Amino acid sequence: MLGKQVANAIASLSADALRVMTLELAHGNTIVEVHEGIQLAKPVDIAQLKAIPGIAEIIANATVKESHLAIGSDVISWQTPPVENKFAKGAAYLSGVGYVPISEAKISVTDYGYRRSDATYDVVSVWDGNFFRLDDHIARFRRSMDGLRMHPPESNDDIKRILHEILRLSGLKNAYVAMDCLRGVPPPGAPRRTDFCAQYIICYCIPYAWLIAKDIQETRGAYIVTSKVPRIPDECVDPTIKNFHWGDLTKASFAAYDQGADTAILLDQKGNLTEGPGFNICLIHTSSTPIRVVTPERGCLLGVTRQSVIELCEDMGFECEVRAVPKEEMERADEVFICTTAGGIMPISKVDGVDKCGGKPGPVTMAMRTRYWEKRAEGWHAEQISY
Repeated sequence: MLGKQVANAIASLSADALRVMTLELAHGNTIVEVHEGIQLAKPVDIAQLKAIPGIAEIIANATVKESHLAIGSDVISWQTPPVENKFAKGAAYLSGVGYVPISEAKISVTDYGYRRSDATYDVVSVWDGNFFRLDDHIARFRRSMDGLRMHPPESNDDIKRILHEILRLSGLKNAYVAMDCLRGVPPPGAPRRTDFCAQYIICYCIPYAWLIAKDIQETRGAYIVTSKVPRIPDECVDPTIKNFHWGDLTKASFAAYDQGADTAILLDQKGNLTEGPGFNICLIHTSSTPIRVVTPERGCLLGVTRQSVIELCEDMGFECEVRAVPKEEMERADEVFICTTAGGIMPISKVDGVDKCGGKPGPVTMAMRTRYWEKRAEGWHAEQISY
């Protein structure tokens, strides 16, 4: 045989098994004409192949195999290319609907979760195919739901199973994974009362997202400013319950961008640090022996990554204080960093226009950041996903 000549055709299976196949023809040095759009069924129907111009005369003695036709020493074979995963960009689960691609996850415009921000949520990260502190996130999610008098039918075990399934469907190895509970709407004809609503769960995963771009973390560090907008008082909105009341956080973010900063930190009514848009804040006093890490106790979410920082301090021999932290302490701190599920430990190199550590990420912060990701790679608080 002088060589293998390839001719391509688009062939479709029956409606219940649509798939694209490629025909490869080997027949001496003869290029056989194959027309696009020819409909072939699988297993291959010899009569159908005989109808293709130029092929009939070479398959008179063909033998049908699973993936090819043997014609003496020549072969007509087909290969099924990988089927596109419709969940590859993200997968979602909606109560009462099931699993859908992220682009198809939708809620009603009348839902109180949308119209009134009457919802709670939690976010867990996946890195290298492992959830990080999944049980801690689900437990906090349950506390948030209970705190808002939301009682969807799914148990904690159900939620865990759903989260594993959306990751399996998507195939994402590094992911941002959210679990939401929405208030819902009253049934038709019922009064528009909150206690008439049936709450429900939405879970979804998308590729991992960084709150502060990774290259900024590793080069100049992030810039932060103190917001002139105070944090919503605890008495109005409980910050330990993750919520969509982001009016103050959003206003502070835009003010930070206007000043050339990456993000903002908000103060409470007494001038103490609380939190920023999606993160907890920590200060480092390197002149202390041992090194001290300080983080606010009130006006902020009890972050799971913040808890990891507390544990990391013990691991690295640092003291960690959880207490009221006045703004002035941030100004005189040797280093500042923020922490969140969407990025872990992230260095701050400029506070209100004043450099920290010469305008570069602090060495202690970077050591903690490195150790954080090392421990995660070692399986710290990890739960493996079966894809």
